[in-house]
Amino acid sequence: MKTFKIIDHTGDMGIIIYGGDLRELFLNAGRAFFSLITHLNRIRSTFEHTIVLKSENLDELMVTWLGELLYLFDAKGMLLKKFDLDEINKHGLKAVVRGESFQPERHVIKREIKAVTYHQVKVEKKGGTWEGRIIFDL
Repeated sequence: MKTFKIIDHTGDMGIIIYGGDLRELFLNAGRAFFSLITHLNRIRSTFEHTIVLKSENLDELMVTWLGELLYLFDAKGMLLKKFDLDEINKHGLKAVVRGESFQPERHVIKREIKAVTYHQVKVEKKGGTWEGRIIFDL
């Protein structure tokens, strides 16, 4: 099963993410997000960070999840590569993420993501597969 695909959106960029279950969907979203920013194979796992998020529904949770990952990159310089979800449901998640600090001599930033948007966000189960759609402001 493919994990995600990039979609064009006027002036922005989006992804459609896939997962066999809700946990896998959100793990794939984290990997997809950072693969848009940099080359994952260049990131080492030198630290771990715990994330706890609350939400009203799955669409909001996806935006909040990716928004938190963007915050960790923008504000703290964290590049993340490994994502483990201890808990997830429509009201929140608890995750442990692993990665390293951005090092300009080792990491190439492929594109800058300014924001994770609610525009056209959708998380739903289609048959036996979960699918998510999210648009990023570049």
